Amino acid sequence: MNKVQLGSSDLQVTPICLGTMTFGEQVNEATAHAILDRSLARGVNFLDTAEMYSVPARAETFGATETIIGNWLAKTPGARQQLVLATKVAGPSRGMPWVREGSGMTAQDIVNSCEASLKRLQTETIDLYQIHWPERHVPAFGALYYDPAKEKSATSIHAQLEALGGLVKAGKVRAIGLSNETPYGVHEFVRLAEQHGLPRVATVQNPYCLINRTVENGLDETMHRLGVSLLAYSPLGFGLLTGKYDASGTEGPAAPQEGRIAKFASMRQQRWGRAEALAAARRYNALARTHGLTPTQLALAFCYTKWQVASTIIGVTSVAQLDENLDAWGTTLSSELLAAVDAIRWELRDPAL
Repeated sequence: MNKVQLGSSDLQVTPICLGTMTFGEQVNEATAHAILDRSLARGVNFLDTAEMYSVPARAETFGATETIIGNWLAKTPGARQQLVLATKVAGPSRGMPWVREGSGMTAQDIVNSCEASLKRLQTETIDLYQIHWPERHVPAFGALYYDPAKEKSATSIHAQLEALGGLVKAGKVRAIGLSNETPYGVHEFVRLAEQHGLPRVATVQNPYCLINRTVENGLDETMHRLGVSLLAYSPLGFGLLTGKYDASGTEGPAAPQEGRIAKFASMRQQRWGRAEALAAARRYNALARTHGLTPTQLALAFCYTKWQVASTIIGVTSVAQLDENLDAWGTTLSSELLAAVDAIRWELRDPAL
């Protein structure tokens, strides 16, 4: 895999990134370390985490993922120097008071969270530090409409950039990014950075997969024109696009009990648990099989080969899953197959938006 540059930063990463939100909940520390060993051995140099992980979020596991990664870095000589390490500062609480006190995200929250992440990760510098979700109210995580009446923003984008700029100046962060962001947000972060001589965002980490292509509804043009790179998360739609739920559905005794949606009721209450999302996934999975591919190969190759995507974030619970996802690299999709994919989207749109 040739490395790609993230935005206008000096970060050079593989087009596949290992996501880690399962570490500390579905994945114990020993298995997580085995996955990290294998990922590094297979040439993946990009690792993504967040202060609020693992997921589903609980007070008892807050920070667990970063701690597991930090322990691995401490016992694996030379690993840190080979990796581009990304993590995230959580936005406003979203019902998680153990993550963020109060209802907003202040500039001091950003600084405090960075310091805590550095300690858990046992590193002196975070290569890519991202705002996990906007401080202002936006339709995200399955919400459809922007509602001005819900706006409670108390920390301006300028103030957030100043806090991030201070971390960059101090050498604690190399580059900054956003996540679950809108076209307006990306434009405003870039505009204010250029106006005030503050760090320019290098990346946006948003969902992008066969059952959620909302990035292509305007955000892709914004990012292309502004030179900001897309990090695509949930390329397998929380497992729906692997085919493992096709026969059983997502709940009940026949459902794969170690699958994230089957295992956690809270996951079934989110966008990935919608009946429409499963129905659409079944259509794409059947299409893959018709063309001699596994559902996983189609879903990952779709992201791996899209011009919009700089790096695809894969999340796994075993070394075998990691190998399967990495082995999908190099899969090509015919124009006929891509046209069939677009035909399904035209009919069913983005049920897991």
